Formats: sequence, C-alpha cells, structure tokens
Amino acid sequence: MSHQQPTAYLRVTVYCALFTALIIIGSYMSFPLPLSPVPIVLADFFIMVSALFLGWKSGLMSVILYLVLGAIGLPVFAGGASGLASFFGPTGGFLFGYLLLVASIGFITEKMKSSIGVTLIALLVGNVLLYAAGVTWLKVVLELSWSGALAAGLTPFLPGTLIKIIVAVAIGQVLVPPFKANMKRW
Repeated sequence: MSHQQPTAYLRVTVYCALFTALIIIGSYMSFPLPLSPVPIVLADFFIMVSALFLGWKSGLMSVILYLVLGAIGLPVFAGGASGLASFFGPTGGFLFGYLLLVASIGFITEKMKSSIGVTLIALLVGNVLLYAAGVTWLKVVLELSWSGALAAGLTPFLPGTLIKIIVAVAIGQVLVPPFKANMKRW
C-alpha cells in the first residue's frame, strides 16, 4: 500500500463526513407547510451537491451515514426528528428517496461528459426519482388519493426544487471542476 493510498481514503472519508454534516444542517433548515405533512428542507439540496462533488459511491455513503445517524436516534431529520419511526411516517419515502437522488445524480454526472446540460438532466432525473418515492409513500401511509398525495407532497415543493436545481447547476459548473481536478492530483 503506497503512502498516497491511505491519504486518499482519509480525504474521501473526511469529505463524506463533511457532506453528511451539510445534509444534517440542511435538515435543520426546515420550513413547515400548512397543507402538507412534509416540510421544505435544504437537505435535498446538499444531497444534490454531494452527488456532484463526490460522485455516486461517496455521495451515497454520505447519505447512508445521515440515514443511519437518524435511525439510531440522533435528531438529524427535518425538525429534529429521529428514530426508525421516521422511516415509516409520512416523510419516510423522501428519506429512502434521498438514496435514489444521490445515486442517480452521481452516476449520470460520472458517466457522461461534464456540461451544464448533463448536470441539469442528472438533477432533474434525481428529483423525479426522489418525488416518485416520496409521493408514493405519502399516498400509501396517509391513504391519500393520487391528487391528494401530489397536492401534499409535490406541488408546493416545485418552486423551491427548481431554485435548488438552478443553484446546484451553478455550483456544479463553478466549484466542482476545480475540486475534482484537485482530487486527482492527490
């Protein structure tokens, strides 16, 4: 094992922990909506950004760490929620959907030549998967109609999600290339 290999593993571990911390901070930036059991949070934004910076494997590790911390009882989910019950309540589909969000964005951006279009497509695909999981779960858990589930779990979030995607694309174009270039040098 070369000297650089342990350093590279340590660096990736530190970045995974850093993005997990950012996801937790984003969860605390929670804004309840009057007609929805699902609050607006910034955790999904930081998950999108972690996928762009870390790729699908390390980004997925950050999200898994976040979910494990919440599952064991640390108050890391929206509004300080935690525990296994969070996975079975109204927001559980979104928590599981975070895995789809990070994996799809990271995978698409790793496999395709970097461009604004690829980043935008990856973020859109990731969010479609996130909302598909979240809204479906919401429908089942709360026994809502599809229109009720969409009204509670999708429609109020679209403007914010669009803003998050635009900001993530900008970050992806400005900050990710020098970050990845620096990572390759190590």
